[in-house]
Amino acid sequence: MRYNKIAVKVGSNVLTRTDGTLDVTRMSALVDQISFLFRKGVKVILISSGAVASGRSVLKPSKKLDIVEQRQLFSTIGQAKLINHYYELFRNHNIVVGQVLTTKTNFDGRVNYLNQRNCMSVMLNNCVIPIVNENDAVSVSELMFTDNDELSGMIASMMGVQALVILSNVDGVYDGAPKDSGSKVIREIKRHEKLSDFIQNSKSEFGRGGMQTKVSIAQKIADEGIDVIIANGKKEDILIDLLDSEKDTVSTLFRASKIEVSGVKKWLAHSDDFAKGKVYINENAEKALSGSNAVSLLPVGITKISGVFEKDDIIKIFSEKEKFLGVGKAQFNSEKANQIIGKKNQRPLVHYDYLYLD
Repeated sequence: MRYNKIAVKVGSNVLTRTDGTLDVTRMSALVDQISFLFRKGVKVILISSGAVASGRSVLKPSKKLDIVEQRQLFSTIGQAKLINHYYELFRNHNIVVGQVLTTKTNFDGRVNYLNQRNCMSVMLNNCVIPIVNENDAVSVSELMFTDNDELSGMIASMMGVQALVILSNVDGVYDGAPKDSGSKVIREIKRHEKLSDFIQNSKSEFGRGGMQTKVSIAQKIADEGIDVIIANGKKEDILIDLLDSEKDTVSTLFRASKIEVSGVKKWLAHSDDFAKGKVYINENAEKALSGSNAVSLLPVGITKISGVFEKDDIIKIFSEKEKFLGVGKAQFNSEKANQIIGKKNQRPLVHYDYLYLD
């Protein structure tokens, strides 16, 4: 097998029929493949969409609901239906699964992050396959995951998998519109390669995401040292073929960076939504941070501070021209930071070990 620890994200358009009902036959085929990999010693984390679409097919609301209310209602019904199908299908293979419902706030703060990671590690170590989804019933709209592509990327990063497989209803990233006969799948995408000319902005019928989101997440996760593969989840034995080192299955691979990234920096890479403040730095500080030698963010290079933050809060870092540079964990609060802006011989506001540059 090419990998021994993977995360697999299954999109709504893979698991639902055109009428919005759950495609149990497709679910069964995917479970068969994951079970085969499980028996071969591959640890699998499954991030599954389909709950909202599944719930929508069961109930017709008695009155008009807004988008958040619809997600809350349909997910509570659909999640029960979805996990029950998974539980029974995996039980036929004598495999135990467990449900992990999470929200974006579970990634806010190092303690919450590590607690969630520990829970899933215990499951994997005891041969339980985690089935992960966003807890739409309690998610606040401002802090929802963009979609399950974003969630899968954060889970893959947190759990230190070797590869993230994103299963969609197309073969990968095309160099044109997928429906055009002349378009071809881009088999491998290099680091920082620009794809804006190729990506279609349309979203899936039953999900929140589109190819642009998948590509953005894939490039970010690949930068953290994890291979990302976008492939067609409706193809027979797609997972088994992707992990077979002797097969060249049509898909798009985002090759993992060989630059080692620490666990703390992986957490920081996905923490910008939780930032409590902003700091702006001068040109010299910007050059120092982006240089080849590792440096911390010193007060002497800070020109302005915005917002109120405490020690250990996440803060965003911007250039003087308001270009987003990255995030870091503050070593002291905003009140003290404001007192020493531009001063020399001060300890760093953000130590390099707790600094992630975009």
